[in-house]
Amino acid sequence: MAVAVAVATAATGLAGTAFAGPTTGEARSVASVSDTAAVVTAARAAAFAHASATGVTTGDELQAQDVMLDPEGARHVRFERSHNGLPVLGGDLVVHLDHKLAYTGVTRAADQTVKPAAAAKAKLTAGQAAAKAAQAAKGEAGTAQLVVDARDGASALAYQVTVTDQDGTSTVVVDAVTGEVRSNTPDSDQFLSPKLIKSLQQQGVTATPSTGAARAAALGRADAPTGVTSAYPSAAKGTGKTLYDGSVGLTTTQTSRGHYQLADPSRYGTEVRDAKGKYTESFGAGAKFTATTNVWGNGTTANRASAAADAQYGITETLDFYKKTFGRKGIAGNSKAAHGLVHWGSKVANAFWDPTCNCMLYGDGDGRTFKKPLVVLDVTGHELTHGVVDATAKLEPTYVDSHGNQFGEPGALNESLADIFGSNVEFYANNKQDKPDYLIGEKLGLSQKFLRRLDHPSLDKLEGTIDYWSPAAYDTEVHAGSGVSSHAYYLLAEGSGKKTINGVAYDSPTYDKSTVKGIGRTKATAIFYRALTRYMVSTTDFHDARVATLQAAKDLYGANSTEYKTVNQAWAAVNVTAANTPAARH
Repeated sequence: MAVAVAVATAATGLAGTAFAGPTTGEARSVASVSDTAAVVTAARAAAFAHASATGVTTGDELQAQDVMLDPEGARHVRFERSHNGLPVLGGDLVVHLDHKLAYTGVTRAADQTVKPAAAAKAKLTAGQAAAKAAQAAKGEAGTAQLVVDARDGASALAYQVTVTDQDGTSTVVVDAVTGEVRSNTPDSDQFLSPKLIKSLQQQGVTATPSTGAARAAALGRADAPTGVTSAYPSAAKGTGKTLYDGSVGLTTTQTSRGHYQLADPSRYGTEVRDAKGKYTESFGAGAKFTATTNVWGNGTTANRASAAADAQYGITETLDFYKKTFGRKGIAGNSKAAHGLVHWGSKVANAFWDPTCNCMLYGDGDGRTFKKPLVVLDVTGHELTHGVVDATAKLEPTYVDSHGNQFGEPGALNESLADIFGSNVEFYANNKQDKPDYLIGEKLGLSQKFLRRLDHPSLDKLEGTIDYWSPAAYDTEVHAGSGVSSHAYYLLAEGSGKKTINGVAYDSPTYDKSTVKGIGRTKATAIFYRALTRYMVSTTDFHDARVATLQAAKDLYGANSTEYKTVNQAWAAVNVTAANTPAARH
């Protein structure tokens, strides 16, 4: 993901419109290209006209990244910013308009006017900056690009450099005047943090997931056409014999009579390939999975296609969840394929969302702690949601330590949303071999029986996940810090106290000892998705997320609704309130 360090988010004058129905779809399809262009033009003009609220100043240019047209009439335009031709890190903002294209408010990352000091001139050359970046990230540096670093309340002239090593890429920002390394952030989103992997190895923990050809599982939804065709390539119905989810239906491509490829033409050409142990970030470098039977894998790791079947199933279920729930077409909302590379690297005990290739990378495990591929359904849903976040709010960690562990509330919120929507993918798929629940990584075979959980996050002793907010959350590793907003979501959806769902017992506590009555998973998920796509930016922290979800609930159900009031109660129950909003925001 792109790098940014959190600064205060100003949510100014959010006066969104309310409507009765809970429609949450991406309604851009109802508008023509000219309509969308008119919205962008109006939003850009509004940003400059309301400069005191938006922070836009002379020399700024705004590049539209996303346009959202809501069914009830509101319009939202997400902008990236440049200043005097230089990209601005932490300069993103969302301008909100009503149905008449009148300005109603802004959500912005930088809480100050973005304007580097007039005296700031680069003292380092691009080559010197690249050398410093390569040393910091221990890899091969690409070309250094001048930028304005507006993160953390700054307006510094800096160089941004992509550094590549065996494990992927990092984005390094070097001060163009002092030579200081301002940030060094891995671009990929790892499912397991370096801290957790090291801890598991030190404890001698062995994850032993139950895999093998399951006796029964529903064949999934049949979206592919049937019948004999003489036109190739064409869609065909295949079967995946997965490691974790039993026998599942897969839509594949028939390339010729009796020959098939593991690519889904009904979902934009979504495909999984075999990295064959390479550390490649090029999907095209992967080997295609082909067969003559249209049956993929045998439910064991002895067959390389088994992991591919899990991955393809997880990716297509995630795509279907986002499309059928929110109308989102593809991870980036652009109707493009989602890709996956299985058997990635050598003895890699992790799975990643990699924005460099816009694809999933799945390791086979290290043979010690994790002995099987990390192609579990909720892992895929989690990681692909990082792709959705990258395409929308671009939530970023505030800082990264020398071991690659990430910290800070925006990064923790990113992890939380990945857990929330990853859990929802399970509920959507409703696979009998992987019953939907509010547990994350329960199929990985850990002795704890799960990796994280949404109802009572602190039951995760492996990562030390937290239930409630405190100022210490800023310095909490992002996977551990994710518990704050994950807990708020669970309370909003299911409420506090004891509950059993699909055979799993939950007992969710509250910070203020209050009783929260949930509004249901469907409504809670709609609120969090709308908040992410409309009202979150790269620096959104937990208190900003409270404001964003309240605004989303107001849009969907009204300011006097039970849903709106319950959002407020759920955040209070994890100790996030208007009253304890920090005066000095990171």
